[in-house]
Amino acid sequence: MNEFNLHIIEADNDFYNGKCVSLVIPTTEGMYGIQAMHENLVAAVTIGVVKFTLPDGTRRHAAVSNGIVKVENNEVLILVESAEDPDDIDEERARQEEQMARDVMSGKTDRINYRAAKGMLARAVNRLKIKKRYGKYN
Repeated sequence: MNEFNLHIIEADNDFYNGKCVSLVIPTTEGMYGIQAMHENLVAAVTIGVVKFTLPDGTRRHAAVSNGIVKVENNEVLILVESAEDPDDIDEERARQEEQMARDVMSGKTDRINYRAAKGMLARAVNRLKIKKRYGKYN
């Protein structure tokens, strides 16, 4: 099977850097699939799940936040604010963030603004969904 290089970088470290045979990413235009020798592309990545398959057939998933993806010369670079393996998601922390965001949005507190709360809520709900769906230890 044809391979390409995939590099997923989050704000403070590398999430993944290696070979890949297929990739599905959440973009502003919907879910987008990439395979080896894909045409050049730059697109916005949205909050959601990145799914990728390694050459040995292992399927991996990551909860990602906003960022960009660049495809060029059989190399894919994904730059996101955060990327988390479903098994590394702290479910309790995500639930607390979800509740805090809902409180801000309902006007119960003014700690952060509404727009920031919407982003926090979307990230927390995404993390919980991915933990439940793809995590090994629920």
